[in-house]
Amino acid sequence: MKTLSYQTFKPQTQPQNESAVIQMDDVAETFSSQEPLTRPPKTLIIIPAYNEEKNIGAVLEGIQKKSPGLPILVINDGSSDNTEKVVLEHNAEVITLPYNSGYGIALQTGFLYAVKNDFSIVVQMDSDGQHDPADIKNLIETVQKDDCDVVIGSRFLSKDSYKSSLARHAGMLLFGSIASLLCGQKVTDPTSGFQALKGSAIQFVASDNYPPDYPDADFIILMNRCGFKVKEIPVTMHASPVKESMHHGHKTIYYVFKMFLSIFVTLLRKSSKR
Repeated sequence: MKTLSYQTFKPQTQPQNESAVIQMDDVAETFSSQEPLTRPPKTLIIIPAYNEEKNIGAVLEGIQKKSPGLPILVINDGSSDNTEKVVLEHNAEVITLPYNSGYGIALQTGFLYAVKNDFSIVVQMDSDGQHDPADIKNLIETVQKDDCDVVIGSRFLSKDSYKSSLARHAGMLLFGSIASLLCGQKVTDPTSGFQALKGSAIQFVASDNYPPDYPDADFIILMNRCGFKVKEIPVTMHASPVKESMHHGHKTIYYVFKMFLSIFVTLLRKSSKR
């Protein structure tokens, strides 16, 4: 992956309690043990954002209210508006990419940061307000268990009905069915960007294995083939406020083509079991 140059801005915050830190060298042993975790893992929330000055403030406030004390890193993906300024005003850290690099690259930048700074758990979520911060706690608690490495928040397992366009819903059904068939387990929400990862799964995403464009169903299939345990849990998702989806219009055709191609390449490549 091409190395990106960026600036890191750090607000004036109190340092995290050192007793809560789990070093990356100890992660494999910690999460392979059958004993429950006795120390709170070092957790980071990653949010990719592109021209989200109208939404990112409310997202950060919601996280800080529902999960106080958790560090937040926003990847400002070359925004031309005041996204970076709003983030700094809300005392979150931000990495500003020099130009718009895309969703996958922005996410991977955050995971590279997580590996470099020895985070044991990463929660990724979107910047448009769709994801409910109240569900962060459940994602973290679930991913700490021994039966999963990646937890995906599914809008379709929730009791609340989620409405989407007919074309988008058909796409999710199609790629959900493909992922379910190839993974040997039910996948209901292959496009969910609300996820929690731990340990070696974080390092895997930070490597060149990660899909750079749209890490959706192809990512789930890839993780499954490489021996990672993936699990879905119900979460609440709100309708995206005004903003168009990244897969709208002609981008829908491009997304479908790229996703089929990425899944095909994933099936061709030799899976490296961890």
